[in-house]
Amino acid sequence: MLREQFNDALKQAMRDKDALALSTLRLVLARLKEKDIEARPKSSQIDEPAIQTMLMQMIKQRRESIELYDKGGRPELAAKEKGEIAIIERFLPKQMSPADMEKAIKETIASVGASSIKDMGKVMAALKEKYSGQLDPSQASQAVKKLLTA
Repeated sequence: MLREQFNDALKQAMRDKDALALSTLRLVLARLKEKDIEARPKSSQIDEPAIQTMLMQMIKQRRESIELYDKGGRPELAAKEKGEIAIIERFLPKQMSPADMEKAIKETIASVGASSIKDMGKVMAALKEKYSGQLDPSQASQAVKKLLTA
């Protein structure tokens, strides 16, 4: 389970005196606790796919920050964000290559019978269900749009 992996990695970061890993893992665990609290009326904890989605959101936030730091001339802060991304990515499944992503999208389009841009929601829902954490939703969305309008 990812929760156990987070705790084990946190303990290892403490032993190694790895300040960046320690702070990043504490941020992840804090965000996970927030998500658990938000889910309270329905369940006590969020499930693995929701944790993966949360991690993807955290990575997206950091990529946006890197872009802003680069524009603002703050390479040291951009480097810190890149380090945090590397730490968070250790807990996600291996990302699909662009070729694999395109193949998966074509298979999904065929399986749901999508024929126009109006079917994009069905395709994205099927992709999210089957390949959660393995592909970037924004890149997948662009690829689906391109394939459905072609």
